[in-house]
Amino acid sequence: MNDTYPTQLKGLLSQTLPQFASSDQLSFKGVFGAVGGYIDGKIFISCGNFGIALRLPPVALQDVFEADDVQPLRYFPKGHIKRGYAVIPRRILEDRALLVQLMGESVSYARGT
Repeated sequence: MNDTYPTQLKGLLSQTLPQFASSDQLSFKGVFGAVGGYIDGKIFISCGNFGIALRLPPVALQDVFEADDVQPLRYFPKGHIKRGYAVIPRRILEDRALLVQLMGESVSYARGT
């Protein structure tokens, strides 16, 4: 597991959902050369060479894919598309309000709430 990926995810969580950043409900595991962030044992975020990808509920996923700069997640360049995930572009990563909203939706979706 690449040590920089969990650090990136922890930093992102500290900025957006600080209540989960140091939670014992949060864990990280290697996923196809990337790192997955898990809440209560369920994946909600991934970080790798592709950047940051969020697992989102269908309606939120449809909304973010309306933008041209949002891409589906592929762990490998010619690999299959990982359904339910969107690679988050820099524009969204820099939009704190939108990022907080999407991170919250991702965590809620993973938790089934």
